[in-house]
Amino acid sequence: MNLIQVDQEKCIKCGICAEVCPTGVIGLDENGPKAIGQFCIACGHCVAICPSAALDNAKAPLVNQIALKRVPVLDEDTAAIFLRSRRSVREFKRKVVARESIQQLLNIARFAQTSSNSQGVSYLVIDDSQTLSSITAVTVDWAEEALKQPPWAGTPYEAHLTAHIVDYRRTGKDVILRDAPCLIIPIVDKNLTVGKDNTYYSLAYAELYAPSIGLGTCITGFFDACAASGYKPLLEILKLPENMQVTGGLMVGYPKYTYQRLVDRNPLQVIWR
Repeated sequence: MNLIQVDQEKCIKCGICAEVCPTGVIGLDENGPKAIGQFCIACGHCVAICPSAALDNAKAPLVNQIALKRVPVLDEDTAAIFLRSRRSVREFKRKVVARESIQQLLNIARFAQTSSNSQGVSYLVIDDSQTLSSITAVTVDWAEEALKQPPWAGTPYEAHLTAHIVDYRRTGKDVILRDAPCLIIPIVDKNLTVGKDNTYYSLAYAELYAPSIGLGTCITGFFDACAASGYKPLLEILKLPENMQVTGGLMVGYPKYTYQRLVDRNPLQVIWR
């Protein structure tokens, strides 16, 4: 495969493409850049950074990239407020989220960084209310069993989780998915060792982008733990392909309330060497 192609009339032989290549695939001689290896992770750095659009990469084609006149950068105060205003939403309006909005959300999440550009994250999206109720029910069943033995028994989570179970049994309140109208479940191949890391990068993108389209989100901690345990009743509901595993979960819906303030956190702790 002719990995790297260079338009010699456009190339200014600056060598930036070779400098930013994370795997050293690109070298430079008197004629300009050229491929000196095949271990390309298709990150697209070389094509994206070329100041004269002279370089093309078979694994990250120039035709698929979008030209930027400038990279938009938020001023520091706006960026700080934007990041600090992210909240975990657990109270949702009883309003269906259009699948087009979920598609839009995940189409941004897929651009999150991944280890060596391995990507590999797919998404199972559940927006059927009966299926969501079933997931809550089996997760509570799992929690009752989990609390009888380590690692859950005797931990700070025990009282918290027990209270949730009691609430669910008494009132039927959805203490797991919080009546969210949609659940996004990232799934990866069982052989992808960095799958969970890649998942959380993508979910971070989804959580930060969601307010831009009017949505609120929350990571599904108890559902994640239930899925990670391999609890069969849950897996029977999800009906995953044999080679795939759950690596997270994200509740999605329209926030019922609007937060009015930025919350404080523990003081910054830094060790300098």
